[in-house]
Amino acid sequence: MLITAGIDPMIEKIRNLLFRIFKKESFFGKIIDKVFTEEIILYIVFGALTTLVNFTATVLLKKFVFTSEQTGEFTLCNAIAWGISVVFAFFTNKLFVFKSRSFAPAVFAKEFISFVAARALTGVLEIVLPEALMKAGLDQTLFGVKGMVAKIAVSVFVIVLNYVFSKLVSFRKKEETTSEETEIAEDGEGEEI
Repeated sequence: MLITAGIDPMIEKIRNLLFRIFKKESFFGKIIDKVFTEEIILYIVFGALTTLVNFTATVLLKKFVFTSEQTGEFTLCNAIAWGISVVFAFFTNKLFVFKSRSFAPAVFAKEFISFVAARALTGVLEIVLPEALMKAGLDQTLFGVKGMVAKIAVSVFVIVLNYVFSKLVSFRKKEETTSEETEIAEDGEGEEI
């Protein structure tokens, strides 16, 4: 794919940079070699882009759509931004991070529904926790928006949870395909890109 043409060299550059800091044979080098795989690096990159989409949507909505300081407006902006970022994250995770190329209806539906359900669980945290942290005193202004520091703190926690759910639930690779997936593959109804 055209989009992924520059990804492999980028991943190697990141790994090589880390190995300049920590020799590959060292204790930390061995950890880096095992932890900073292509999948993890891509998840971090696309996770950062998803977070940027989320933050940008939040700021734009708060600055131009919901401009008053009424209670709950920040939560509404946050909820809309969350929805936009979930759709972005689904496609980037599916195609680039976990390399699920099937668009067969049964496979796509299973991945999308489980992805959205997992993100809904963490989305509740992302929507509710910033407001709670703001009330607890973490209400500093960043980018001209009161409460962005709380949003950033919650986002770090949510990114880790989202990776676990995506890896273990939504895009889990099975050794054996189910009979339904085998039938779809044999019928040729499943499109791959």
